[in-house]
Amino acid sequence: MPQASGSADRDTTSENAPRLTIGEVLARLRGEFPDVTISKIRYLEAEDLVHPQRTPSGYRKFSDVDVSRLRYVLAAQRDQYLPLRVIKEQLGALDRGETLPGLQAEHAPPGDGVAVGGVVALPDLADLPPTAPLNAEEFAAAAGLDDVQLADCVQFGLVARDSAGRHEISDLPVARAVAGLAQHGIEPRHLRAYRTGAEREAALLEQLVAPVLRARSEEARARATEQLGELAALSVQLHTALLEARLRDVLGS
Repeated sequence: MPQASGSADRDTTSENAPRLTIGEVLARLRGEFPDVTISKIRYLEAEDLVHPQRTPSGYRKFSDVDVSRLRYVLAAQRDQYLPLRVIKEQLGALDRGETLPGLQAEHAPPGDGVAVGGVVALPDLADLPPTAPLNAEEFAAAAGLDDVQLADCVQFGLVARDSAGRHEISDLPVARAVAGLAQHGIEPRHLRAYRTGAEREAALLEQLVAPVLRARSEEARARATEQLGELAALSVQLHTALLEARLRDVLGS
């Protein structure tokens, strides 16, 4: 596997292996990451996260290892909300043969130096319903949390578990956000205010749709579902706007 440094001689891919243009790389990644663009790939190269070769005329040529590194970076950003600085550190650790807790095998860049011990094999989550249960080890791996962090998430009411110690897939977005915040030193115990605020918002919205739900018909439930979706989107919009305004105050802008 290539090292985190940008030098081309560290790419262990065979010189005879086919190399891809940036357009071909984009086509490979678009199915899993619809928002990826050529500009994004170039930016990740500029940040020293991927190291394509250059032809004499300056065109980029990507190896399979390069594509795997890109997939790893994009998945870490999307699923765990990790900053590039942390992802770069993780890639460096993998280059040195270290094992990362919670690393999914399908997102680990290949290479002879990558340690695979402790990697949890996960089912295809896209094929499972939101209420499908994962055991604690699978859930922690999918979220990017360690065992202690997951236990803290349960303790502070951020995610739930059933009597068998399993977690629903629908709780993964919360757990992944917690994992991303943890990279910045924010622990689950600091997030109780988020849970409390969400519970209060949900109670307020519940009061608004309760009269509709009392009709107890499929049509009424459909109207309530649509109304709740609209109210939830507006609540998120309000929360984001208020937070951004407060952060502008913090920055003095």
